Amino acid sequence: MAPMGIRLSPLGITVFCLLGLGVIYHLYAGVLSSRLSLFKQKKTVDLRDLLALSIEAAVQGGREVKRIREDNALEEKSKGKTKEGASEKLTLGDLNSHRKMFHLIKNTYPQLQVNSEEHDNAEGEATIWARHIPKEILEKVPGEKEVLAERITVWIDPLDATQEYTENLRQYVTTMVCVAVDGNPVIGVIHKPFTGYTAWGFVGEGANIAPRASYNTNSPKVIVSRSHAGKVKSFIQSAFGNNTEIIPAGGAGYKVLALLDPTDEEYEKADIYIHVTFIKKWDICAGDAILRSVGGQMTTLKGEKIDYSSSEGNTGGLLASVKTDHKALVKRLPNWEGNK
Repeated sequence: MAPMGIRLSPLGITVFCLLGLGVIYHLYAGVLSSRLSLFKQKKTVDLRDLLALSIEAAVQGGREVKRIREDNALEEKSKGKTKEGASEKLTLGDLNSHRKMFHLIKNTYPQLQVNSEEHDNAEGEATIWARHIPKEILEKVPGEKEVLAERITVWIDPLDATQEYTENLRQYVTTMVCVAVDGNPVIGVIHKPFTGYTAWGFVGEGANIAPRASYNTNSPKVIVSRSHAGKVKSFIQSAFGNNTEIIPAGGAGYKVLALLDPTDEEYEKADIYIHVTFIKKWDICAGDAILRSVGGQMTTLKGEKIDYSSSEGNTGGLLASVKTDHKALVKRLPNWEGNK
């Protein structure tokens, strides 16, 4: 006998069962959907944690860079030619540093996009970050800074200034990590393996490095790449005068720190940093973030902000300055069409 005295035909029983299954399905689907939604909502990363991880990655990579240089085990190769025609070097220091840095970040945050200058087919390091946050970071960034992982792009340079590394010009060599959010550089870390000095900046939160007291833009000291110092000389002199002092140096990380006041003494003191040829974004993203964190700017030669969410290369050259009228500097620059 059916409930309430209702007699069901076989067809009715089938319909009744199907309706019941439908109700159960919708209830289950609703619960599953809610759980999936909650799971998606939790795909965030604390930028304060990511800053501490970035510092650890740069330091671990730097240890490999230093060890291999001191062991004289570079295993130097050529990756080809740069756009300026110079040989682009690759060493075991580059590769081992890449493995340490890349896999430390990816093992800790698998969902993040990590762009590195180097690529290799070696098995990944098993290292996972111990989640130690240095005291100075806790003091400058007291609270969590959660951001959706899909908005983040990480750029790492396992060995900046490889050419100088092979020449044993150790003062120019750095390892760098940059975190961009929606294409904007937010966290930058520049580490010097041979002195142990590390500079970092977190835009809107603080930095462990500061600008110098003053800068001279009337007769500035301009720091440029060693690889094209001659090529850029006339460009700079037409903007700032024939007596402008030009400082050739290796490594984009080194050049950015030359604009600031690092506690490491191995630096020239420059007022402006100019680059007129093609440059990769892992070379400049960390420096851009650090400059922004202390009120400086890095733009293309036309004064445009550089987007760190898209392609690897920046073809617009760059102009970097601190505590100056950056727009006025851009207006003083002549047209440059040789930066492609």
